[in-house]
Amino acid sequence: MAIKIAMVGAGSIGFTRTLLRDILAVPELADTTFAFTDISEQNLDMVRQLCEREITASKLPAKIETTTDRRAAIADSDYVISTIRQGGLAAFQTDIDIPLKYGVDQCVGDTLCAGGLMYAQRTIPALLDFCTDIREVAKPGALFLNYSNPMAMNVWACNQYGGVKTIGLCHGVQGAHWQITQCIELWAHKEGLLKEDEHLHRRDVDVIAAGINHQTWFIKVQWRGMDMLPKLLELFEAHPKFPQTEKVRIDVLRRFGYYSTESNGHLSEYLPWYRKRTNEISQWIDLSSWINGETGGYLRVCTEGRNWFETDFPNWLKEEPKPITADRRSEEHGSYIIEALETGRIYRGHFNVVNQNHITNLPNGCVIEIPGYVDKNGINMPVVGDLPMACATTCSASVRVQQMGMEAAVHGDVTLLKQAMLHDPLVGAVCNPEEVWQMTDELLIAQAQWLPQYQAEIPQAQARLEAAVKNGTRVKTVETEGAARLHVKTVEEMASNRAEAQANASATDKGKMTKVS
Repeated sequence: MAIKIAMVGAGSIGFTRTLLRDILAVPELADTTFAFTDISEQNLDMVRQLCEREITASKLPAKIETTTDRRAAIADSDYVISTIRQGGLAAFQTDIDIPLKYGVDQCVGDTLCAGGLMYAQRTIPALLDFCTDIREVAKPGALFLNYSNPMAMNVWACNQYGGVKTIGLCHGVQGAHWQITQCIELWAHKEGLLKEDEHLHRRDVDVIAAGINHQTWFIKVQWRGMDMLPKLLELFEAHPKFPQTEKVRIDVLRRFGYYSTESNGHLSEYLPWYRKRTNEISQWIDLSSWINGETGGYLRVCTEGRNWFETDFPNWLKEEPKPITADRRSEEHGSYIIEALETGRIYRGHFNVVNQNHITNLPNGCVIEIPGYVDKNGINMPVVGDLPMACATTCSASVRVQQMGMEAAVHGDVTLLKQAMLHDPLVGAVCNPEEVWQMTDELLIAQAQWLPQYQAEIPQAQARLEAAVKNGTRVKTVETEGAARLHVKTVEEMASNRAEAQANASATDKGKMTKVS
């Protein structure tokens, strides 16, 4: 069953290696040809070396082709997978740092809020170029699987303006499903419903999650025929870790009655309530991991790990390559969708698709995340019906911001982009209209090199900010690390301070003072 899969952004080691291993874990897909393409020839070569070592060690007939010519990679492909980060970490830095000057404190900034909206302005033109290539040189009916954020805006643009069937894939539902499973397992042990050595897999807990990407809600949770939704708040509050790491999600569960699929840090920046007052942010986040709400946490982690090719790559080459086996397959949806379409084995997952009366109280045409089934007949999405009203209201506010952001990216419309920023829940809670206008101009100027559709507008944005300085209407900004930003240096300082405090306390207990340097 020889198929060709083009992977755009294949210089990204994490996704590329994982997806290749996943696909080749399916016996019928062992002879797949992978076409890796990226703007970095160096990264492509290194990823190719690592992947080829594993293919050889596993004695598989799969082949890898690498090229910086994206169109050549896409030619004759059956599937195209995108994992790009348009603008890289340089652009990502401005997504976080510029809004922070205006009081917009983001943890991730890649889906909604100021950072997510700017990410869409950079990414959508690139994805529409991919769609042109897919239409013109890929096999007829080639499926575009998108992993690139901002998921909903990207998938919306590709389906509406790219002319290519595009499915968005995210692992947020799986992660939250595991959390729910852990909570049920703890409760079941206490209730004597499970033996001490008995553990649950998320497959044991039946769920339906529905909404929009990163704002998807578990509207059905069942275990052994029992409706677990009414118990979820009690179960999460009783967990030994989650009340500390998932404060926002548990508070929303308490007020909405439904648990969100996305992490504490993500969810906190999509809502207008938790990150709008600097002095309150610390109440809602946890710094044990960036994903729990650290200001610019994902940017920090990506920045610290970006030199993998200098540090990890030589060490990986020295290691024995691990065989590709089914038991090491990840939970990423991509390989399972391809397997189902090619072999007919049924796969159920949660996918990002265009709403066509699937969620009846969200607008048709927007991109939703709901359960779907895949087999030889294609990708089939059942009707969910109405979301609970609080969930639908929250999603509806974001959907209209996504729509404005998507249209602005396609048409290079500065006014529409500013209106999207103004209506974003967190930006609107923090900034007044003039602050939004000037912040957006500053972001456009900083990211000009990645915004081809705005080239005629950039000089005007510059002129507006210069005029504001001259006439005294430039809004006040602040220089800040953020209310919830944690650096490695800070961690070391905190540990040092704790050690000093403990030493001083010990010395005081002994009736003498000791200076610890």
